[in-house]
Amino acid sequence: MKARVIITLKSGVLDPQGQASQNTLHHLGFDSVGTVRQGKFIEIDLNESDETKAKEKVEAMCEQLLANTVIEKYDIELIAA
Repeated sequence: MKARVIITLKSGVLDPQGQASQNTLHHLGFDSVGTVRQGKFIEIDLNESDETKAKEKVEAMCEQLLANTVIEKYDIELIAA
């Protein structure tokens, strides 16, 4: 099974990297661009066939290491291999 994790800053948390990208896009002529928020994408191969167990394991990974849950939120997508 494969897990895809998308980690983004929680709303209300300043995103200086996203702001820099937004400003640069405007300078490049992409005037229709609104707010830009950046995050992380992580893909994990799991030796697990039970979807419930796989999600629990990936949630534990996010809570313990992959995401700073004080300022970040995460979304998990599981894909059968």
